[in-house]
Amino acid sequence: MEYTLAMTFLTAAGLKTTLSVSGVKSTLTKDEVNALMDVVIAKNIFKTNSGDLVKKSSAQLTQRQVTKYEVA
Repeated sequence: MEYTLAMTFLTAAGLKTTLSVSGVKSTLTKDEVNALMDVVIAKNIFKTNSGDLVKKSSAQLTQRQVTKYEVA
């Protein structure tokens, strides 16, 4: 299984923007996600067209299962 964390933030202009991180652990907790989002906002390391990330909006962990078939 592959897990992806999608974190949605509000920008200085009031628009939503999403940052996705793939390959996260399946045991990620709500507290860890909140802490990560707080760090992203505090460090201000991402630039968007609508300004700085200023507030957390939402987050979701998506599970993806891929089945590969050997074909000749």
